[in-house]
Amino acid sequence: MELVNIEGTPKTPTISLNSETGSIEIKGRSIPENSIEFYKPIVDWLDEYAKSPKEKTVVSIQLEYFNTSSSKCILDVFKKLEALKKGKNDVVVNWYYEEDDEDMLEAGEDYESIIKIPFKMIEIVD
Repeated sequence: MELVNIEGTPKTPTISLNSETGSIEIKGRSIPENSIEFYKPIVDWLDEYAKSPKEKTVVSIQLEYFNTSSSKCILDVFKKLEALKKGKNDVVVNWYYEEDDEDMLEAGEDYESIIKIPFKMIEIVD
């Protein structure tokens, strides 16, 4: 599988998908014009990755803001990861949030309550 690196823009997050290390990173702002189109390569990559995943997959999410349509797509990504976890693979989500950003902390907690994957809430202190 190929490495996927998508450079972030003011409207889209930086994406890094590495099947060799089992690491997935999403960082930045997520307010793309078409969220479904933007997140499709990630979902497709996860489908492929699920065929021969690493023993442990580490997901790092560090979003400063995301819109409603992105939240649905992010949930789709988490559902793919949940399927990996059900397949007896170790999946950990590191959810980063700024120390004063309660909305982003709550968003992580909301995802964790929906998806059966352990989340580590990591506060970023300036």
